[in-house]
Amino acid sequence: MTPLENHPSPELLYLLHGDPAELQEALQGLRAADIAEALRGLQPDAASKLMAALPFDLAVQVFDEPELEGHRCSVIQHMDEEPAAALIEAMSSDQQADLFRELPNHERPRFLKRLEPSTRDALTLLLKYPPETAGGIMTTEFVSMPETWTVQQALDYISKVGRAKETVYTIYLVDPDQRTLVQVVSLRDLMLADRSQRVNAVGNRRKPLAVPPTMDREEVARLISKYNLLAIPVVDDGNHVLGIVTVDDVIDAIVRESTEDVQKFGGMEALDEPYSEISFGKMIRKRAGWLCALFLSEMLTATAMQHFEGEIQRAVVLSMFIPLVMSSGGNSGSQATSLIIRALALREIRLGDWWRIAARELPTGLTLGSILGVIGLVRIELWQHLHLYDYGPHHILVAFTVGAALVGIVAFGSLAGSMLPFLLKRIGFDPASASAPFVATLVDVTGLIIYFSVAFLILRGTLL
Repeated sequence: MTPLENHPSPELLYLLHGDPAELQEALQGLRAADIAEALRGLQPDAASKLMAALPFDLAVQVFDEPELEGHRCSVIQHMDEEPAAALIEAMSSDQQADLFRELPNHERPRFLKRLEPSTRDALTLLLKYPPETAGGIMTTEFVSMPETWTVQQALDYISKVGRAKETVYTIYLVDPDQRTLVQVVSLRDLMLADRSQRVNAVGNRRKPLAVPPTMDREEVARLISKYNLLAIPVVDDGNHVLGIVTVDDVIDAIVRESTEDVQKFGGMEALDEPYSEISFGKMIRKRAGWLCALFLSEMLTATAMQHFEGEIQRAVVLSMFIPLVMSSGGNSGSQATSLIIRALALREIRLGDWWRIAARELPTGLTLGSILGVIGLVRIELWQHLHLYDYGPHHILVAFTVGAALVGIVAFGSLAGSMLPFLLKRIGFDPASASAPFVATLVDVTGLIIYFSVAFLILRGTLL
């Protein structure tokens, strides 16, 4: 039995929200994540009433949970302004920005007027940047201090302001006059240093890593992963610290990016809401466009088959293997596309490496095609000799036709599938748009041409 099976249902929690004593008893032993999950099961107006009934400290924890993502906006909209503003104030600045991005424009002033001026200023800064950039996911709650302070001054300051900051493990030292970033020091180094030392004499004096606010969040994630950082500062053109991107923000960004890529790779637009909460109309809009585009491109397959109608009529046996050869090419193309998209995302390969990838995928495709070709040839001959199906007096030529066609189709599929992400990236599109259905459609058309061209060469004078 899982722990959640022992938890009160969302409906029960809602019924108890009017009785503080019973609600407190029901919540006993529950984690914030469990309550957030329960809130997702309620209608927004009911969830907002239950949120208002929770002890404030617990409500803040619940509201911060990722399980409530996509639901926060609707809950806030159904709450009174004062308790809603108190919750927003207690959120980290990057999550405040996420929430206000979700709020309709006409709803924002209702809550902004209740916030502290410093919070409004931070929100104004964060909302300037798109959510997929470093500026869009940074938090303004970091610890900075003049480089001329002593270690003792630094530790006293951290103990005073630390509770209000997202992280205190990394401290940013700035020039006392210009306020530019000079050095980054870890809390561990400060704790171990002589209290009378100046903070700029602690730790490593090398130039700190920093990113501009316009940098893509995937690139920020790569830097944090590469250098094993807990946070990375975001600086403007004058090297002033605007905020920091923490490792937990990066994890959230990676999850969002991966979700978008998976959805695009399935042949649709990325969803900007959880699947269970997206409206029917929006779901249709997100899926219909790509589906129509793929359907129209599949019409080229029908056109190709019409072109070879005479060959099909003279050698009907060839039509049996059309699904086999087409799917093999599409599968090999999808494999190659998946590998290249992931390698590009992880920076294992770069745009200029396309020729090296082509030189590798072509022999790979030929080898894989040869393996499938041998299997196809053996299968036809085996069925013929076991009298499971009669492929006619020229069965050996049919077998060689299918085998040879598979070599060419799988090789082309691997090459096309590996090159398509490079092409899309070169013209400015997301490589993940090279979806598996799109690659399969492309290879279907060319696969038919290769198949019947090989058939014409091998079967000319016999079946054709």
